[in-house]
Amino acid sequence: MAEYLQSGGVSSAAMVIISVALMLICGFAMTRITKKLRLPNVTAYIVTGIIIGPYCLDFVPSVVVQGMDFLSDIALAFIAFSVGEFFKFSTLRKNGMKVIVITVFEALLASVFVFVLTYVILHLDLSFSIVLAALASATAPASTIMTIRQTEAKGEFVDTLLQVVALDDVVSLIAYSIAISVALTSKAGEGAGTFDAVVKPILINIGVIILGVLFGFIMKLLLHKRSSDNRLIVSVALIFVFCGICALLDVSPLLGCMTMSMIYINISDDSNLFLQLNYFNPPILLLFFVKSGLTFNLSALTESSSAVGSSPLLLVGVLYIAVRILGKYPRAFLGGLVTGRNHKVRDYLGLALIPQAGVAIGLAAIGARTIGGETGNALNTIILASSVLYELIGPVCAKLSLYLSGSYSDKLEDIVEVEAVADDGKKKSEVELLIERINAIRDELPAHEKIVQNEERAFTEAAQEYQIRTGPQRFGPHGRRR
Repeated sequence: MAEYLQSGGVSSAAMVIISVALMLICGFAMTRITKKLRLPNVTAYIVTGIIIGPYCLDFVPSVVVQGMDFLSDIALAFIAFSVGEFFKFSTLRKNGMKVIVITVFEALLASVFVFVLTYVILHLDLSFSIVLAALASATAPASTIMTIRQTEAKGEFVDTLLQVVALDDVVSLIAYSIAISVALTSKAGEGAGTFDAVVKPILINIGVIILGVLFGFIMKLLLHKRSSDNRLIVSVALIFVFCGICALLDVSPLLGCMTMSMIYINISDDSNLFLQLNYFNPPILLLFFVKSGLTFNLSALTESSSAVGSSPLLLVGVLYIAVRILGKYPRAFLGGLVTGRNHKVRDYLGLALIPQAGVAIGLAAIGARTIGGETGNALNTIILASSVLYELIGPVCAKLSLYLSGSYSDKLEDIVEVEAVADDGKKKSEVELLIERINAIRDELPAHEKIVQNEERAFTEAAQEYQIRTGPQRFGPHGRRR
């Protein structure tokens, strides 16, 4: 099919439109299968990309895939913006330093473990080893947040987990920025200057953070008393402008977008915007993850890359998965021990930090583009393959950690509390207690048959507000459209 689209049988515009439509339809169709298997949507999207990609059915032309590199930057920007919501200064003041200590322990030591494995033990290429080690610190906020929302978990463990997951990606980006500078220096050899290779990227990232602060204030200024539909337009436009500036500077938009949303949420306390954006961005994220799968060469796992080292990528991938988990779990425990956190937080936090997808895949795509060649392809292959496995086991581990920590319960007596003794002082039977609990749950259920998520409600309210405001203006006095 890809050969037909590229052979001149269709126009370039039709080729792109058909390819995008195919990615959306196939990605959605695959979620119907993964939903039955209780797997996350991210897994469905990546698998879809692999199946319809050039290394399998070859449905999408390579020129279309190559023209979608911008999706990595845009998807990262939306992911980062949603994560920044959890950096409220009021929350960070309570236990911010403890969370930072825990994050540094589990994130950086996971990177150290991976670097020792790849560079010291397997003797792989320095640029590959150091960038892969930096990516090991990242977790998947989307998987963790999705699991928390599904279980409606609450408490100290959940608060600590959300802050650690958000800080994880900050640590990962800083580590990635340093690692990519070292990688480019090692590839350039002696001809590379220290300032251009190391100092300049760090200064650019500091500038991006400052720019993110400025954009946060601009967003607050532009969205003040703005109608809901225009709020969405302006916020998406600002995110795109920020992405464009970062692309010009050849730097990741992740840290800047996170800073922008952090500033906005703290000066506006407007969580509704985040709900609207979360309901708006699924098609963008779907295309990004499907596109990531399109570039994944499954056969490359069984081969060794001469640019990386003599070890097969399959072996490197398996060891990377195992060592990263070993770095995450015990070190999160140690961080909790050092900071004196609750034993449930200390014991089960590492279990919830296993998922890895969006941020790591986005940074891997940018890293592969920056490093280029076989080294970049090998990096992308390892991260994509491991992310599929992490997304299979990650949400399960996250849900298990929430249950073991007591953040939620599936026991009826924990969900609904009723008086065990009747008004006459007689103890109620188990059947009576069960009936009262069922009635209490029924009374708490919403009147609508369909339970609407907060994101959908925020988006729908914005659409209804727009319709009410513009409806009378679109029709004349006799009901004719103007």
